[in-house]
Formats: sequence, C-alpha cells, structure tokens
Amino acid sequence: MTVPGVSKLERFFRAAAGLDVDKNDLKRYGDFVDAKLYDLLIVGQASAKANGRDTIEPWDLPITKGLQESIHRFRRLDEEVDLKPILDQLTAHPPLDRTPTPETEERYPEIVGGLSVALAETFKTMYPDDKNPQTGHWENVTEVFDRLL
Repeated sequence: MTVPGVSKLERFFRAAAGLDVDKNDLKRYGDFVDAKLYDLLIVGQASAKANGRDTIEPWDLPITKGLQESIHRFRRLDEEVDLKPILDQLTAHPPLDRTPTPETEERYPEIVGGLSVALAETFKTMYPDDKNPQTGHWENVTEVFDRLL
C-alpha cells in the first residue's frame, strides 16, 4: 500500500501525540487505516441493506462518540496529511454489495483523519513513556481497535 509522504505523516504523529514514526510505522499505519475504514463500510453496508437501500449513506457508518471526537480533533490539527493514497487503496478490497454515496465518500478523509488521531492517542494512552511505537505496540493497539470497531 502507498502511504502519505513520510515527512507529512511524521509531523502529523508528532502533532497528534508527540510520537516519532519511521518507514515501518508508515506501512503499518496505512494498513491500519485502510482496514478500519473498510470495516466501517462493511457495517454501513449492513445498515443500508437492513433499511432497504442500495446505497451507503453517511449515517450508515458506525461513527461512535469517541471517533466523532477524534474527527473534531483532527479538524483542529494544523497539519496537512495527504490521505488520497490511503483512500485509493480501498479499490483493492472486494466490492461492496451497496455503493457508498458521494456524500459518504466525501467523509472518508475526515474519518481516516479521526482514526489517525485515535490511533496516535491510543499509543500515548497505552505506552505513555514510549515515543517510538514498536512492532508489539502496533499489534496491541491494532487488537484493541479490532475489538472495538
């Protein structure tokens, strides 16, 4: 998977949680946000189907209170991260039974941004003394998100 520019993502993680990331972290990050956005779309698809619609609307996505707050914090960050490569990666997943509406797709960057802030802050919560996430940290944090999203 292609991830945003190294320097932009490094600045983002520093601004979001005071973390230092490297190239290995960038690959893990890309895989993480790709998987979580797709998970949200899978649940959104089920909601659309249950409501008899052929399209996934923004309100079908299971955006929790915590994720919504992370989206707000992302909006306030003064760091620009190029999320297009991550969003382009979604085409590599199996097609959905329901098509996201343009309004839903317009929300992808802020959702990915919110997931990114939540990820960075979760590292800081779970490993407050560590500035550079290691492989085991990524595995543990990812496991927490897998259980919750």
